[in-house]
Amino acid sequence: QLQVVESGGGLVQPGGSLRLSCSASGFTLQNYAIGWFRQAPGKEREGVSCISSVAPSTYYVDSVKGRFTVSRDNAKNTVYLQMNDLKPEDTALYYCAAAPETYEARQRSVGEITSIQAMCVSRHFGAWGQGTQVTVSS
Repeated sequence: QLQVVESGGGLVQPGGSLRLSCSASGFTLQNYAIGWFRQAPGKEREGVSCISSVAPSTYYVDSVKGRFTVSRDNAKNTVYLQMNDLKPEDTALYYCAAAPETYEARQRSVGEITSIQAMCVSRHFGAWGQGTQVTVSS
C-alpha cells in the first residue's frame, strides 16, 4: 500500500520561504497525481496545488498563485512544493496525497475530471501523509 511522507515544514517569518517534500518508498511517484492540501484550525481542508500524472499540468489555488510552485524530481522520487513570500494566512498543517495515474486517466475518460483543477479535491486522493506543520509568524 502506498504511503507518502511529507517533510520540510517549520516556523518562518512573513516573506520567508519553505520547501515541502513528498516522498514514498516502493512506489514511483511519477505514476501518481500528487496533491498538496492544507488545513488550518477551524477551517476545512483545501487543495493548495496539484500536479497531474497524465499531463504536464499543474493547479494552484488563487491565494498561492505566483508564490508557490509544485514540481517533480523523478530521479529522487520526490514532489516538492516551493513556497515563497509566505504569509501568516498560509499557516496550516500541509498534507501530501497521491492518486494513481490509472485513476486520473479513468476519471478523465468518463468526463468526471476535465482538468487537474477539478481533480484537486480530497475525495480523489486515496493515499495521505501525516502532514507537516507550516507556521508563518513574526
